[in-house]
Amino acid sequence: MHSTGVTRAFADALTAELPGLRRFAVALCGDAALADDLVQDCIERALTGAHALRDAGRLGPWLRAVVRNLFIDEVRRRKIRGTGVDMQDMADDIALSVPASGGAARDVLAAAARLSEEHRHILILAGVEELSYREMSAELAVPVGTVMSRLARARAALRALLDPRERPA
Repeated sequence: MHSTGVTRAFADALTAELPGLRRFAVALCGDAALADDLVQDCIERALTGAHALRDAGRLGPWLRAVVRNLFIDEVRRRKIRGTGVDMQDMADDIALSVPASGGAARDVLAAAARLSEEHRHILILAGVEELSYREMSAELAVPVGTVMSRLARARAALRALLDPRERPA
């Protein structure tokens, strides 16, 4: 046991989750620096709150829920106080850059950023994390049919943003 009360097995499992957790955070917020902050805060909470995790096999979903909640808190904070932007930070912002090619990828990223948080979340779980319907159902604590419905609506919303002809009449 470490001085924090965390077992070596928990620390190893936590370390193994880091790449996927960062990928999830970047996909969720679209900002690598913010994603790194979210993951760091998540790890801190995981280490101090390891006792709250009842099923070690659910570490990944538990960590993603912590990152998602931290992100929601950050969005709320920014709405209240606004955000300051350093012009130097904007130099490497993917949303502001114009790549020589890859316009479709840029369009998808821009459209995904305009989706609701719920739609982005379900698309990330399905498309980035490649979870099955059953895994998403367990993680979100909703029936598989609800997952399928939410995913269908999220995909339709993304298509509508990408192609105005896809908008329902």
